[in-house]
Amino acid sequence: MTDVRVRVRPEVDDVALSALHAAGFDETPRLRRWSAQLAAHSLSWLDARDGEALAGFVNLAWDGDRHAFLLDLVVADGYRRRGIGRALVAGAVEQATAAGCTWLHVDFAPHLIPFYRSCALPPTDAGLLRLHR
Repeated sequence: MTDVRVRVRPEVDDVALSALHAAGFDETPRLRRWSAQLAAHSLSWLDARDGEALAGFVNLAWDGDRHAFLLDLVVADGYRRRGIGRALVAGAVEQATAAGCTWLHVDFAPHLIPFYRSCALPPTDAGLLRLHR
């Protein structure tokens, strides 16, 4: 993870984060108001920066009590397999622990099982319903 630094609750560039998220999740790019969404609904968020370049991001949402949820974990194509995703998850775990959360939830596709296991997050059974595309 050379020259990449992880920041906790940084100021968010809505345009850059929208582009990173769309590319990482293979979605049609659209501008999202990340700043407002994070401020209203998240316990914390972290980004990874290589100088000024946005290399990764994770959102740590919560229920206001004991349950935290990892959402929107994404690492830019050119930065993958360098430990950035694991560093973002580790930072989110620290933030949830410091807030007194008991549980950290994350949903992921089967091909990501090895990655999340490497982050000490084993797979569990869960239900998931896609409401619209």
